Amino acid sequence: MYIAIEGVIGVGKTTLAQMLQSTFNAQLMLEVFEENPFLAEFYGDRERYAFQTQIFFLLSRYHQQKEAPKYLANGDNLIADYTFAKDAIFAGINLKNDELDVYYNVHEALAEKIPSPDLILYLRASTDVLMQRIALRDRSYERNMSRDYIDQLNQAYEKILGEAHQGSPILTINTNDLNYVASAADLKWVENRIRQTLKLTPYQEQLILGIEGDN
Repeated sequence: MYIAIEGVIGVGKTTLAQMLQSTFNAQLMLEVFEENPFLAEFYGDRERYAFQTQIFFLLSRYHQQKEAPKYLANGDNLIADYTFAKDAIFAGINLKNDELDVYYNVHEALAEKIPSPDLILYLRASTDVLMQRIALRDRSYERNMSRDYIDQLNQAYEKILGEAHQGSPILTINTNDLNYVASAADLKWVENRIRQTLKLTPYQEQLILGIEGDN
C-alpha cells in the first residue's frame, strides 16, 4: 500500500506522515528539501533562482521516488509526504517561456518511471491558516515567503488536485479546524477516513460521519 500526502507549504504533511507510520506499519519517504542550495536565495529572489531551484528539486525527488517500487516489492507499506507531480505545480507558478518548456519535457520523461500512489491524501487549508502555521514553525528560509505566493500555490493545488490524479484516488481533508498533533480524536478521524477510502478494516462509520460535517 502506497499513500502520498499532499498539500501546500505549511499544511502539515510531514507531521501527519510521521504520525501515521506506526498505525499503518509503513516505511516513510520524506521530502529532502533542506539540501537544495538555491532554496534560501529563491525565496529572496524568485525570478532569478526559480529555474535552478526547480531543476534541483526535480532531480532530487526523482532519485528518491524511483526507490518506491523496492519498498513495495518487499511487501512494505509506504507513506510519502509528497507526490512526484508536486514539483510540476511549483514549476507552473515559478517558471515561464523556454525554461518552463524545458522543465516540462524533463519532468514528463522522468515521471514515466515513477509509480502512482494507491491514495493521495490532499490536506486543504485556507491561506491565512497556512501563513499562521508557516510563521509558527519559523524556518529561516521561509521568513521572506509572501502571502501572495502561498495563495498562488493554494489555488494551483485546488485546481490540480480537484480531480483524479494519474489514476490515483484523492481523499481531500480540510485541516483548518483539525489538530491531529494535540487531538487523538482528530488523528483517529483521519485514520478512519483513509481506511474507509482504501476499504481497509477496521474503520468506524459513526466516527467518520460524526466529524465529517465540520470538514
